Amino acid sequence: MSAIPPLLAITLGDPAGIGGEIIVKAFRDAPQAMGGCFVAGDLAHLRRAAQAVAGVRGLALPIALIESPAQARQAPPRCVPLLQVGPGMPLVPWGQISAAAGRMAADAVLWAARSALRGDIAGLVTGPLHKEALAAAGVAFPGHTELLQAEAAAFAGKAVKDVPVRMMLASDELRTVLVSIHLSLRDAIEAVSRDSVLETLRITHRALAATLGRPPRMAVAGLNPHAGEGGLFGREEIDAILPAVQAALGEGLDASGPFAPDTVFMRARTGEFDVVVAMYHDQGLIPVKYMGVDKGVNVTLGLPLVRTSPDHGTAFDIAGTGRADPASLIEAVRAARRLAPAA
Repeated sequence: MSAIPPLLAITLGDPAGIGGEIIVKAFRDAPQAMGGCFVAGDLAHLRRAAQAVAGVRGLALPIALIESPAQARQAPPRCVPLLQVGPGMPLVPWGQISAAAGRMAADAVLWAARSALRGDIAGLVTGPLHKEALAAAGVAFPGHTELLQAEAAAFAGKAVKDVPVRMMLASDELRTVLVSIHLSLRDAIEAVSRDSVLETLRITHRALAATLGRPPRMAVAGLNPHAGEGGLFGREEIDAILPAVQAALGEGLDASGPFAPDTVFMRARTGEFDVVVAMYHDQGLIPVKYMGVDKGVNVTLGLPLVRTSPDHGTAFDIAGTGRADPASLIEAVRAARRLAPAA
């Protein structure tokens, strides 16, 4: 007998973007992959997304309204189960930043996070949200990762700093974990310290050792060109990054570097390393996304819950056209299923 798939909530994301469309397409095109999944969001906006998809191929899927996560298992075939989060809201315009859209997106994430922390669901897959809409709604966090970190800390009665998390972007060809996430480049450089790099290595080791069944081979990228060239192009490698690698080695972790950032990702892609620890957001994300946004999955490491997401944004420019590609969302669901506890 096949295993019962874990219950996964897929948050709708910003309803002005493509989140609803890729969700509907995923249920339509990959029904086996979506077993055990349901949507946390707003019924009217998901129906609008289904109509946008139907306008392209004329294959509309019905929305099945459920009242609890467990009811997702009893939903009729060839439909999209949805649990309404909050009161129904007026439709927001496609492709426009608004506080209302940001509030709906945040509310869905908060509901799903709290459900996962209570153990009502096995994990969540987050649809893309828009950071400006989130800010317009008064949400005090710049993105999913920070919002989920704060929820996990509150649930455990801890300070946010005591629930360290990191972002990993992964595809079949490359994994990269970031020392810092949503910071300006100036602030991201300041965030490179021995302690922050060492903590990143520890979190990465724990997460990937559980996934791979063995210690991961972790390469550490330098911050500066040529990894600083012995201090000629900056001292961060000498003063912060190398001491972190040496401390990790002293703890028995398989870490090496710092390596020149313009070649280390290629080395990992060819199999020399299992993951690259990158010093800031774009350094780590550009290589993975260049190989195709349909292949990458965002995984939050360090949380006491499973969270994945597609590696693209809201795509306001094509929202409502039915053209959005669900491939990355489907991969995010598969990754969450691999990480989630058995049903």
